Amino acid sequence: MKKLSSLNKQSFIQGTLILLAAGIINRMLGFIPRIVLPRVIGAEGVGLYQLGYPFFILLVTVITGGLPLAVAKMVAEAEGKNRPDKSKQILRTALALSLALGIFFTLVALASASWVSNVLLTDNRVFYTFIAMIPMLCIIAVSAVYRGYFQGRQNMIPSALSSVLESVIRIFAMLWFSWLLLPKGIAFAAAGAMIGVTVGEIAGMLALLWQYYFIIRKDRPETGQQPEDNSSVASVPKEAPTEAKTTGSLLKRLLGISIPVTAGRLVGSVSYLLESIITARSLALAGIATAAATAQYGALQGMVIPLLLLPGALTSSLAVSLVPSLSEAAARKDLSMIHKRMHQALRLALVTGAPFAVLMYILAVPLCSLLYGNADTAPMLRLIAPFAVFLYVQAPLQAALQAMDRPGRALVNTLIGAVVKILLILLLASQPQYGIYGAIIAIIANSILVTLLHGYSVVSLISLSLRIRDLFKIAVAMIIMGAGTQFAYTSIPVAGAQWIQFIFAATVGLLIYLAICLLSGLVSVRDMDRLPFIKRWR
Repeated sequence: MKKLSSLNKQSFIQGTLILLAAGIINRMLGFIPRIVLPRVIGAEGVGLYQLGYPFFILLVTVITGGLPLAVAKMVAEAEGKNRPDKSKQILRTALALSLALGIFFTLVALASASWVSNVLLTDNRVFYTFIAMIPMLCIIAVSAVYRGYFQGRQNMIPSALSSVLESVIRIFAMLWFSWLLLPKGIAFAAAGAMIGVTVGEIAGMLALLWQYYFIIRKDRPETGQQPEDNSSVASVPKEAPTEAKTTGSLLKRLLGISIPVTAGRLVGSVSYLLESIITARSLALAGIATAAATAQYGALQGMVIPLLLLPGALTSSLAVSLVPSLSEAAARKDLSMIHKRMHQALRLALVTGAPFAVLMYILAVPLCSLLYGNADTAPMLRLIAPFAVFLYVQAPLQAALQAMDRPGRALVNTLIGAVVKILLILLLASQPQYGIYGAIIAIIANSILVTLLHGYSVVSLISLSLRIRDLFKIAVAMIIMGAGTQFAYTSIPVAGAQWIQFIFAATVGLLIYLAICLLSGLVSVRDMDRLPFIKRWR
């Protein structure tokens, strides 16, 4: 039993790195359609694709929301007590709940598709994209529960494998269906891209189901546990009402954990939805034509933001791994371990995210030219890039609040940031001198404000001492790296194409940053030794 568990269960750092590897692969793979898709359907087509997406995110948040986190937390507790039977019951209860919600909101989405496209949005061509993404609701409902189950067992491999498979299938399907439907018009091409996403989600769900039925269930008999022998045949009739009562209590606890988390995420999803609606309408008030506004919004949300969030693969992995790790430490009232995990997470998020922010700021023009075929989006990227570090820190902080049963604080912080963002979009994006840059300023203000509020909440909750010296070292490293990168790109000629000059400058900048981190103690040789493939983290 213990030997088997050790093969499936990973430590905090191991689990984080497994998810990080999958996240990096997914982000890299995800950039293939983001690079090719604008060349196939144009910025306007990407805009149609992106305009319908916030509604989809809102529905997914309502259906899943905090359910995977609740499943992970409850399964972790059950597995810690050596109760695999309870883990399976938690899984069944959560599946029933998520599927019921998925079916209900699928019907709601189908009934409201025409109204959303023609009334709420400024471009009714988004109708076809909206219809194409509705089948994903039930698929994601199932996948989210299974991912929570595996994470609760602290086995991140199934989630990682399924997400990579989903990304690979999605890439080919998106490009194929968008190209196939392009002769029918841009609206159908954008819908084809969304159909490709649906195909990828189906592949990811099937991968999770395969791993559950052929790996998890297969190893149960090897544990030597025989729960059927723990009771006599005569006692079987008495178990039915007990099981029903247990299911009811499990459902109540699932809802108790997931509803506050869902509420917090719902604020972000509603904010994202309002952002898409208000941005489009504000740009119209600024005198920008509908097609041009759709293209600008597509460039921001479909090109700039995904590029900005590329290093977020680490912070997302940290957030997922932090929840069971901090929950376990909080249950033991081990404050020193909580502090240790938070310092690890924050340092990793800052040290790894900072150089990417520098590269996106200094090399914005060649980066956008190489990826998207033109540099029109470079000013947007350069404006927002320096503030990306706030986004990278935000996810671990929010995960910490949720893990320590303080989702209410995360909800309030997110709500405050959302209100400020929407007001700033209304105020700035509607003015011709700002336009789409008004929306970018609002996004920057939101990321700074929410991160600072989350940080204050975590510090006050666990009396965490911030390492100001590390923040100063990272800031200095970013400045020196930026100067070195700029010098390498503009003053050291390299024979060959633009991409060779770009890679040379980026490499020089990263080497400078790594050297400063090693010399200043931000990263040590001992940190390298702790990586699982070098030496198991203890």
